[in-house]
Amino acid sequence: MALSLIVLAAGQGTRMNSERPKVLHPLGGVPLLAHALAAGRALEPDRVVVVAGHGAPEVTAAAAELDPEAQVVIQAERLGTAHAVAQARDAALPRGDVVVLYGDTPFLTPETLERLRAARSRFDVVVLGFRALDPGRYGRLVTSGDDLLAIVEWKDASDEERRIDLCNSGVMAADAATLFALIDAVDNANAAGEYYLTDVAGIARARGLTAGVVLCDEAETLGINTRAELVAAEAAFQARRRAEMIDLGVTLTAPDTVIFALDTVVGRDAIIGPNVVFGPGVTVESGAEIRAFCHLEGCHVSRGATVGPFARLRPGAELAEDVHVGNFVELKNAILDEGVKVGHLTYLGDAHVGEHTNIGAGTVTCNYDGVMKHRTTIGKRAFIGSDTMLVAPVTVGDDALTASGSVITEDVPPEALAVARGRQVNKPGLAARLMARLRALKAAK
Repeated sequence: MALSLIVLAAGQGTRMNSERPKVLHPLGGVPLLAHALAAGRALEPDRVVVVAGHGAPEVTAAAAELDPEAQVVIQAERLGTAHAVAQARDAALPRGDVVVLYGDTPFLTPETLERLRAARSRFDVVVLGFRALDPGRYGRLVTSGDDLLAIVEWKDASDEERRIDLCNSGVMAADAATLFALIDAVDNANAAGEYYLTDVAGIARARGLTAGVVLCDEAETLGINTRAELVAAEAAFQARRRAEMIDLGVTLTAPDTVIFALDTVVGRDAIIGPNVVFGPGVTVESGAEIRAFCHLEGCHVSRGATVGPFARLRPGAELAEDVHVGNFVELKNAILDEGVKVGHLTYLGDAHVGEHTNIGAGTVTCNYDGVMKHRTTIGKRAFIGSDTMLVAPVTVGDDALTASGSVITEDVPPEALAVARGRQVNKPGLAARLMARLRALKAAK
C-alpha cells in the first residue's frame, strides 16, 4: 500500500529563545528535522511532505538538502496540528496510508513506526502512545481495552482524565482519505482555540470507525521545546550512539568523550581515541584508528588507516588503505592513495596524492588565489620535503622529490628533484658582531 509521510515542522519554538526555527537546532551534528526524516524514511514512503511555517525559507532549504525528494508546504497561519496536517492534503498521495510525525521529536525508532503502520490492518486510525512516569501536561489517551475512545488535551481534561498515565505522542497513522475527511470535521472549540489533530480519534469513533493505540517507550517520544531539553537530548543521543558502536565491535577507549553525528558509520575493530568529534557524513572502515582530539566531517577513512592525534579531516577527504595522517594535519577535498604518509603540520586542500608518497612536515598546497580554488596533483612514491609550498595548479610527477623549503610554482617531471629557494650565503663572524652591537645598544638605554 502506498504511504505518505507528513512531518510537521512549522512551529516557532518560542521557549528556545532563538531566531532559528526549532526544527533546525542541531542534534547529533544535524538539524532535529533530519532525525524525523531518517526515522520516517525507514518506512520507505512513496511521498514525503514537510509542513513549514516559522522560518519557512530556512526550513525549506534544509529539507531540500536533507531529502531532495521531499515536498514542502507552508502553514501560513499556525492554527493547530490538524490545520498543519490539512496543508499537506494536496501534496500527499490521495490513496494509501498517511503517517504523521513531528520535526522536534528525534528519538522514534524505525521499529516503532513499523509497528504503528502494521496496526493499520486492525484500526482505521492508529495513535502512538506511551506510559509516562510523570504525565504532566501531556494529552491523555482514553481507552477501553485495545480501543482508543478519545484523546484529551491536558487543558481540556477533567481531574479523572488527568490521572490517566497513558499519554499521546502526537504520532498518528490513518488512511489518507479517511484522515483528511476527519480533519475537515475538527473545530477549535477548546481552551486554546486551536484545531487539534488529537480530535480525530473521537470523531472517528463517532462515525463508527475504529481507533487503536500502539505503545512505545517514553524515551522515544521526547520532544524538544527548550534549550535545556536540547542539551538533555544531545546527551541521550550520544549515550545511545556510543552503546550502539560498542555493540557493533568498535573500540572506544574513552566513550564518554566521543561525539557522534546521526549518520556516522564506523566498522568493526576500528579504534576511536578520546575526544574525537564526528561531524556529518563520516565513514571509518574496519580496522582503522582515529586517535585523540581529531575532528572529522564529510570524509572517508579506509581499512588500516591511522589519523591523528590532533588531525582535522574536512569534507571531501578520502583516505585509502594504510594511509597515515599525523598530528596537526588538515585535509580538505583531498584524495590520499594507499600508503601515503602525511606526518605532521601540513595542509592539503584540493589535492590528489599518489600511493606511497611521503609528505614532509609543514607542506601546504596553496590552493586558493583569492578568487578560485586550484588543484595539486602529486604522483606515486614522491617525496615532498618539509616546508614545501605547492602553488596550485601544479603537478609533481611519480618518484619526484622537492627540496625542503621550496616554493613549487611549476610542474615537476617524474624522477626529478625540484629546488626552489634562495642560495644560502654565510657571513663569517657577522653573527657575533651583530649580537655585540645589540647588547651595547641595550646597555646604553
